[in-house]
Amino acid sequence: MEIVYVYQRKRSEFGRQPTFVDRPAELSYSIPPDPSLARHYVERPQCLVESQSVPEQSEHEVNTESISFTNRGILHLQGGWPKDVDASDVEHTIRYRKKIEKDEEYIRAVQALGLSMEHCIKQNNAIDIYEEYFAEMPDTSVIEAPTAKSLNVYRDPNPIPRAATYLSWYPDDGHKIAVAYSVLEFQKQVSGMSNDSYIWDVENPSTPDLTLTPSSPLVCIKYNPKDPHILVGGTYNGLLSYWDTRKGSYPVDTSPIQKSHRDPVYNVQWVQSKSGSEFFSVSTDGQVLWWDIRKLTDPTESLLLDPEKNGNVIGGTVLDFETTMPTKFMVGAENGSIFMCNKKAKNPSEKITHTYPGHHGPVYALQRNPFFLKNFLTVGDWTAKIWVEDAKTPIMSTRYTMSYLTDACWSPTRPSLFFTSKMDGTIDFWDYIFKQNDPTLTVQVCSAPIHCIKAQDHGRLLAASARNGTTTLLELSDGLAKIQPNEKSIFSQMLEREAKREKTLESAAREKRLKAAQKRPTSASYRPKGSALDELLKMAEDDFFSSIDDGSGTARERLMEDKRKRDEAVRLSKEGA
Repeated sequence: MEIVYVYQRKRSEFGRQPTFVDRPAELSYSIPPDPSLARHYVERPQCLVESQSVPEQSEHEVNTESISFTNRGILHLQGGWPKDVDASDVEHTIRYRKKIEKDEEYIRAVQALGLSMEHCIKQNNAIDIYEEYFAEMPDTSVIEAPTAKSLNVYRDPNPIPRAATYLSWYPDDGHKIAVAYSVLEFQKQVSGMSNDSYIWDVENPSTPDLTLTPSSPLVCIKYNPKDPHILVGGTYNGLLSYWDTRKGSYPVDTSPIQKSHRDPVYNVQWVQSKSGSEFFSVSTDGQVLWWDIRKLTDPTESLLLDPEKNGNVIGGTVLDFETTMPTKFMVGAENGSIFMCNKKAKNPSEKITHTYPGHHGPVYALQRNPFFLKNFLTVGDWTAKIWVEDAKTPIMSTRYTMSYLTDACWSPTRPSLFFTSKMDGTIDFWDYIFKQNDPTLTVQVCSAPIHCIKAQDHGRLLAASARNGTTTLLELSDGLAKIQPNEKSIFSQMLEREAKREKTLESAAREKRLKAAQKRPTSASYRPKGSALDELLKMAEDDFFSSIDDGSGTARERLMEDKRKRDEAVRLSKEGA
């Protein structure tokens, strides 16, 4: 049966029918010149006038209409079963599979495929199709200048302006960015200001991918490296919350206020554990607290930043934890110091094993080099410094800038490259293989101070969040994203040379102090507790033990035990004589 429907329309509704004909060109009407009118015309010189179709403005902005994309997919679990086979019944599928494997047609098909596969394998064994015949030849191509171009700008959708204080990349592929928004100035929050933070899709800067709604504005946020659906954040009122993006915008659990920090939580870090659910946080109240998202009612462990053991607690601002060092972690403080800590110390007073006299202001950035874990980078005033664990002073530092530095991070793909952000809205790219006195590249991201910069794991993208609520995504050139030939070995030699130089200078300064102490007067009024020489020897002994100790005190105990055994042997030999 065929259904036919005819659409009809009157000829008059189509308008006039055009008819085209070919004919030679002709002038339908012409006006001959009138000589009597020539006296009314006056010859003038040529005059040029420039005109603009639109008015000129001192500042304007043109925004194109963005296209919204929606990702949809189909989950394919298992298919290809006949109608009479129940795919959910395991025994039924096993019986059907065994039946097919005994079929002659199946055996013949597998044998035919095996012959063609064998032919391909023999070809690959004979000729390496992926061999690079000219890999050892020197690269004669022109080295391009390092560049960084802006890809997208993600703006806070709320009308009341807030600062984008922290950001975290989605693990692995980095196609999303979690951005925390808050106002860090004391009592500057406007009534009615939103507490929401957002997760942005890299390809869609117009609309957030997901909204995170905490009880207080988020100051920091961090993706779980083992489970990308889990995020943990620290709020302005000191609470800790965690989200599961599969369960919506509201936090799954939040720590109680009486067990949480008393100041804003400025940094959180995930801890290497079997469950992948443990993290720790730091705040300017001087506490470092360990948590488990399976039970946020109470912290599992705590540490007070009191290195002098005199009750003078120092506020913390930033954390660093390396998964290959499960017992060690570092804390940057408000007074500019960096504390090397050992979680497995025998008592809480020995958890802070070493203190580095870092900067003139609060430490805003602290990160180990991903290629050389003994070296770490810090930012806390007008300069960035590179340290080594067993030296008390920095081995390298950048020159002092006119603007205050706000953050820094290492490149995840290049050992010698790191980035620093400043209050004037610029980002400096420091390539220490190329030069050390000046940045290799400086990019003006925005006019507002930059709060946080983070590099993608692949090293191609760099995100920067600013005080005006914008998050800018930069794409780096190949020279900044790909490791250079022999870069790792060259930078390793540079770090070792500078570390050796600093240790030599420290030894010379220690000997100079010891000689100066020997020349001092030795009257009882000058030295109420022991001689100055004994004090200097004790100080040198402490410096020696701190340089070789791992934080647990075992080196000192082992040497003292050897000394006791030698004294006992000498005593016994004298008694025998």
